[in-house]
Amino acid sequence: QVQVVESGGGLVQAGGSLRLSCVASSNIFSINTMGWYRQTPGKQREMVATISGGGTKYTDSVKGRFTISRDNAKNTVLLQMNSLKPEDTAVYYCWVVTPLKYEYWGQGTQVTVSS
Repeated sequence: QVQVVESGGGLVQAGGSLRLSCVASSNIFSINTMGWYRQTPGKQREMVATISGGGTKYTDSVKGRFTISRDNAKNTVLLQMNSLKPEDTAVYYCWVVTPLKYEYWGQGTQVTVSS
């Protein structure tokens, strides 16, 4: 079992920055990939950014603005979000995958970008 807890959401004006943090309680060596997804009402959850031994991936709309990083010693994954736009408004979920492909999700944190 892996416990996943996010923090760092909030309200920011367009052009501003926020940093999301996610802590996974399991020993890091049992975690393969970590990442962030987001969801708005009536839409499917979409991948924002992921990080694994193979590198990082970003959805096109956040490339150049968001940066994902991982601290294995602290069992955390961070999402630095710069130049935020109103269309980035969503509930952001931390996503963790084990080597056996089990997936775990955090409870979600709201990010609201005002125009």
